[in-house]
Amino acid sequence: MSNLSNIDQSSSLRISRPSAAQRASKALLAVLPWAIIAGLLWAGLFIKPQPVGGTVMPPALERRDHFYGLARTPAGEVWASGSNGKILAIAADGAIRRLPTPTDRTLQDISIWDASHAVAVGNDGVVLYSQDAGESWKAATGVPRSEVANKLNRVRVAQGGVAIATGEMGALLISRDYGQSWQRLREEEDVAWNDVAILEDGRLVVVGEFGRILIGDVQGQQWEELEAPVPGSLMSVQFRDAQNGVAVGLEGTLLVTRDGGHSWESVALGVTDHLFDVLWIPQQGRWFVSGALGRWVSGGDEGWKTGALDERSRAWHTRALAVGPDIWLAGADIGRWNGQRWSELQP
Repeated sequence: MSNLSNIDQSSSLRISRPSAAQRASKALLAVLPWAIIAGLLWAGLFIKPQPVGGTVMPPALERRDHFYGLARTPAGEVWASGSNGKILAIAADGAIRRLPTPTDRTLQDISIWDASHAVAVGNDGVVLYSQDAGESWKAATGVPRSEVANKLNRVRVAQGGVAIATGEMGALLISRDYGQSWQRLREEEDVAWNDVAILEDGRLVVVGEFGRILIGDVQGQQWEELEAPVPGSLMSVQFRDAQNGVAVGLEGTLLVTRDGGHSWESVALGVTDHLFDVLWIPQQGRWFVSGALGRWVSGGDEGWKTGALDERSRAWHTRALAVGPDIWLAGADIGRWNGQRWSELQP
């Protein structure tokens, strides 16, 4: 019996003692969580994530975009300037591309001299110029600024690289080198100048807030300020020749001059919608005006008529541009008007 007892006791001892494999397994389980944590820390510190797939580029034209300026290149493209520093080039076949610009400030207007030179102006006093047909743009430096406000509303160009920009706090700025450098034509004052007409003889007609009208020249030596013909702001002015011009403004204001801007006659249109831009179309021998709520006005010496672009769309438009038989309009949206049908440009 004692031998059997010894055998049973020996067997019991062998069963209760863990094997080497079991001991190794327990040790591995004990250190495994710490190994995982250490591995994650190492990956976070030393492994950089790699991009998967290509970068998704936003479309050139987006629903949220607003456009304020229009110009046509000698090659036939329409350029539109607007929100977020965008300048779009729209080809005759409808293809759209975005031109690279060095700003995200809203661009209020754009003008083109020739196949190479262009200029754009906008919020916070930004002025951009291009010397290579819009392929690249540079921000002009040393542009005169106010400590109060600096939005530039409009830029007009003339031969020889002359450009004049109008804006807040009496901004009336001139460039004589295709937009690279700028100087003041008049001292700063508490008024917003909204537009300027540059006549062939170098005279200037400037319109702005509170119905104010200035007559001067590109030298900035002499200025004549007229008694305001209306109390509301004048937004745009254009001349078809040295004597005959039209200015438009808020609350349906339309003024006509036949003596180079020295006197103005108000035309009763029977509408109170704001009018933002006036355009002379030589090929059609008529004026065209764009405004709020899809409002348009057209006419001249023979009389004036008005209407809405589309009953389904009452968007505002700050700029008009004649291209062939159509008129391009930019504002809350952008598109073409052929006199009968409004065709909005789609993203």
